[in-house]
Amino acid sequence: MQPIQVGLIGFGFSGSTFHAPVITQVPGLNLTHVVSSDPSKVHRRLPQVEVLADPRALWDHPDIELVVITTPNDTHFPYAKEALLSGKHVVIEKPFVIDVAEADELIKLAAEQNRILSVYHNRRYDSDFLTVKQVVEQGLLGTVHTYEAHFDRYRPEVRIRWREQDVPGAGVLYDLGPHLIDQAIQLFGPPQTVWADLLMQRPQAQVTDCFHLILGYENGLRAILRASCLVKAPGPRYQVHGSLGTLTKYGMDPQEEMLKQGMKPGDPGWGQESPEFQATLSTTVQGVEMQGTVPTLTGGYETYYQQLAQAIRGQADVPVSAQEARITMQVISAAIASAHEGRVVKI
Repeated sequence: MQPIQVGLIGFGFSGSTFHAPVITQVPGLNLTHVVSSDPSKVHRRLPQVEVLADPRALWDHPDIELVVITTPNDTHFPYAKEALLSGKHVVIEKPFVIDVAEADELIKLAAEQNRILSVYHNRRYDSDFLTVKQVVEQGLLGTVHTYEAHFDRYRPEVRIRWREQDVPGAGVLYDLGPHLIDQAIQLFGPPQTVWADLLMQRPQAQVTDCFHLILGYENGLRAILRASCLVKAPGPRYQVHGSLGTLTKYGMDPQEEMLKQGMKPGDPGWGQESPEFQATLSTTVQGVEMQGTVPTLTGGYETYYQQLAQAIRGQADVPVSAQEARITMQVISAAIASAHEGRVVKI
């Protein structure tokens, strides 16, 4: 497969941690340009790339096929629009955009330009979620009626960064919400209803730093999704209850911490969780009561970019379609309306 030349916009935490180290390890992708205001920071990690000051320099570059956008959320729409109009394939760091109207415009434009538009929902490839997904799909829990997923942290001080400032697209609903929402949709499909409680728990908080969502389904299933910045001792990451049993999973996929430490896909131990965090399963199989642990599957963020490279060359489906990411934006918009109006919102 002829290598795909990639231009990365942004080299902050997301671009430098979640994208660049993964892209550079995927055969078929060649990261050649990075847009950043700090060339020295980029060259310390990626001495071979060309650093540009303005993303618009990528639009006119004839060799760039794929543009990856990792800048603040309110820039996703304008940058993606310009990149698509310039004939580039586009990956956008989650969240897709700020609202559904922006998503619809980009989806329409990508179709008109015959270009791939995808959103980096990398948490589909978390070790813990892959394990939960396998157990649910194998039917070991029977019919699932309650699914609960947490993404809790302990960050009592409000930091000076755009994600925690009063700007469009900031706050944990836009930051961590897409992960939990997309995972629930992967398991159960789009919900019919959304109820939300959006809070600012820390004294100096300017935007939502805690959310509690309940996604409702016609069969009575409820998906409970929660994230907070004030949880010092987290409980279970996942709890899934079905007609036959319960699955409980503690711990967090290790790939983010591994990337922070300089590890890359392919390194020994990559994506492998500590055995102490194995999921526990209590269920009934053919009338026999069973209790035990479930080995955690190996995570792999590189899977996303491997499949994306194949999709660009027409050899595979897009790993996360823009239409799928649009559903997540629908849920986020419904959650904001629910919290504001104090009611259950139908999708």
